[in-house]
Amino acid sequence: MARSTSSVITLNINGEKFTLPVDHRTTLLDALRERLDLTGTKKGCDQGQCGACTVLLDGRRSVACLQLAVAAEGREITTIEGVADGDRLHPVQEAFLDLGGFQCGYCTPGQICSAIGVIEEHAAGWPSAATGDVRPEAGPPPLTAEEIRERMSGNLCRCGAYVSIVQAVARAAAATARTGAADQSSPAQSKEAVA
Repeated sequence: MARSTSSVITLNINGEKFTLPVDHRTTLLDALRERLDLTGTKKGCDQGQCGACTVLLDGRRSVACLQLAVAAEGREITTIEGVADGDRLHPVQEAFLDLGGFQCGYCTPGQICSAIGVIEEHAAGWPSAATGDVRPEAGPPPLTAEEIRERMSGNLCRCGAYVSIVQAVARAAAATARTGAADQSSPAQSKEAVA
């Protein structure tokens, strides 16, 4: 008996569940764009080399053109449509807008999703090929322009907006660090004030 080449899957995208039948060979990129009309994620090279289709899977960067939709079932998928908090832009989106981290804008959704992943990876202490001291006890290296360029190297911008992209990632990382520090210090300050 021949095995089925399709399945009905449920994808958790931007906090919503979508159930759809897919051929087992359907990429996550094609499911997003062609089946669910989430066209913010762009199709660039379709070979995993340009990063235009970068999304977040369980908070980690992934090129959607190489990810099968059936393998994404049960995982938390965040596309560019789910990055903002309602009308409030994500700090990375704000930095890209403020600093002109785009020209034509085609690669921008993938750049933004990748930058969010970069900032989280850096904060968690993950080294890159540009990191000088990779010992865990050394902690996160300074997020220099060299570190950002290395960490964002999987995302190409054919317009060449790299200088602004690096500046935007650095600004967003600083804003995220300030917000995170404020969130973490608030309970301690409250305890001290009570004591």
